[in-house]
Amino acid sequence: MVYGYHRTSTAEQHLDRGIASIESFCREHGLKLERIFTDQQTGKNFDRPRYKVMKEDVLRGGDTLIISELDRLGRNKNETLKELRYYKDQHIRVMILEIPTTLTDYSAYGNEMAAMIMETINDMLIQMYAVMAQAEVEKKEKRQREGIAAKKQRGDWEDYGRPRAVEMELFLQEYQKVEKGEIRPVDCMRNLGITKSTYYRYRDTYKDLYKV
Repeated sequence: MVYGYHRTSTAEQHLDRGIASIESFCREHGLKLERIFTDQQTGKNFDRPRYKVMKEDVLRGGDTLIISELDRLGRNKNETLKELRYYKDQHIRVMILEIPTTLTDYSAYGNEMAAMIMETINDMLIQMYAVMAQAEVEKKEKRQREGIAAKKQRGDWEDYGRPRAVEMELFLQEYQKVEKGEIRPVDCMRNLGITKSTYYRYRDTYKDLYKV
């Protein structure tokens, strides 16, 4: 069976674009896509609700997992490569649309040497993309640290406040589902990866902003 996975931590359009690319690829190649699992959480680790369900309860040997870009799977190099090794050991094929070498099944090659060479190239490209994904995160965190340090030096730290656990826009998307009775508060906390205290702090901020 064929499944897709897409993770995003910010704007909704990125989620839509990733899903669309997976769906388009399956249509063009005659693949029956069972479903796409999505999470709106950081890519630093793999403790994500929908990902864990997909990995632990859904995927089986012989299945195919399609991802639009490697950093949509994860942004930590070692952890991402560890996950990919797990799928390989479980005989679950992973196709990454931005890395063309992952789209070919080299086990079907008649020439074992050619297959080995291509798989080596494939592994090198995956490692390179994993390094780039982690480097992007580290660069972003460095800029944040420098920005905070600059604000502290100027005496503007009180205006900055402590960094948000998640963006308010993302919280509102999930919290509105709570208000409509579609999900429970505990589901909202789990989907966003936030604690109970953070959830109620964000909820109170929302009520103050909109005078609910």
